[in-house]
Amino acid sequence: MRSLFDIKDGVIVPSQNESAPIVIYMTPDETERKYLTEKIDITLHDIESALDPDEISRVEVTPDYTYIIWKRPNNVSFEQQLKFEVSSVGLVYQKNRLTLILGDNSLPLFNSNDFRKVNTLNSFLLKFLLYTVHHYFGHLKAIRQITSELQGKLNISSENRYLLQMFTLSESLIYYLNALEANHAVLTKMRGIAEKIGFSLDEIEFMEDIMIEHQQCRAQTEIYSSVLSGLMDARGSVINNNMNVLLRNLTIINVVFMPLNLIASIFGMSEYSAMTNHVDLHLAYFVFIMLMVIVGWGTWLFLTHKMTAVSRSGNISNKHLPRL
Repeated sequence: MRSLFDIKDGVIVPSQNESAPIVIYMTPDETERKYLTEKIDITLHDIESALDPDEISRVEVTPDYTYIIWKRPNNVSFEQQLKFEVSSVGLVYQKNRLTLILGDNSLPLFNSNDFRKVNTLNSFLLKFLLYTVHHYFGHLKAIRQITSELQGKLNISSENRYLLQMFTLSESLIYYLNALEANHAVLTKMRGIAEKIGFSLDEIEFMEDIMIEHQQCRAQTEIYSSVLSGLMDARGSVINNNMNVLLRNLTIINVVFMPLNLIASIFGMSEYSAMTNHVDLHLAYFVFIMLMVIVGWGTWLFLTHKMTAVSRSGNISNKHLPRL
C-alpha cells in the first residue's frame, strides 16, 4: 500500500499529488515493487533488504540516490505477548523525494512532537531518525516497568511463567542493542557524507544531537540488559531456594508422621483391644490418640529446634562486625 505526504507550514500532511516529496510503501506488492525498480532504479535485493527484519543497517551512496537501511522497534501489543522486536525500514533519499519502504502497515505518528517544524526533506529525514530513537526510549521505559512488576510477582510465586517472561524481555533487549549498534554505524557514516548529500550546518548540528541521544539510548539499553540478566540469575536462585524450603517442610512433615504410622500400626491391631479389655473403650482410644499427638508434637519441636540452631550457627554475629 502506498501513501503520499507533503510538507506544508512545517507539518506533514497527507497528499494526493503524485509528485509529493514523501512516499511511504507499506508491505509493497509485486506491482509496487516493479514500479520501484523501474522508477527509482533500485534492485529487488534492496527492496527485500528493507522488508527483512534481520537485515543489518547500512548506507549506500549512488549518483542518483542515497539508500539507507535503518532498524526501528515494532509496535507492541501487551495483550498478546511481552516480546519486543525490531524491523527494518528502507529510505531512498533523492534530491526532491524521500521514499520509505516498510515491512508492516504501521505509519509513523507524524502528529507527534518529533515531527514539528519540518521544512525540508533533510529535516524530515533527521526527525524520522530522532522519532525512532525516542520510540526505543519509550520501549525501554515500558520494559523497566514490566520488569519491576515481574519482580514483585516472582517474590511471592515459585512458578516458571514469570521467569520465562523475564527471559523474553532479556532477549528483546539483546535485539535492541544489536539494532542500536548497527544504527550507530549508519549515523556515523551519514555524518561523514553530510556535506556531500546536501545537509546544511544547522542540519549537521541537529544530526550530531541525534547521535548523542542515540548513544544515550544505546548505553541505557546495555545497562538494562546487564541488570535484567543479573536479576534473572538472582531470581532463579530465589526460586530454587523457595523450592528447597518447601521440600524441607514436606520432609519434616514426613518425619513427624513416620513414628505415628509405626505407633498406629502396632497399637491399631486387635491386641491393643485385648490389652485394654478391662478399660473403657473410649478412654483407651482417647489415651492412644493423645499419645500420638504428644509424640508428633515432640518430634516437630525437636526437628524445628535443631534446624533453628543450625541456621543460627551459620549467621554472622554482630559482635564480630567492625564498628563503622
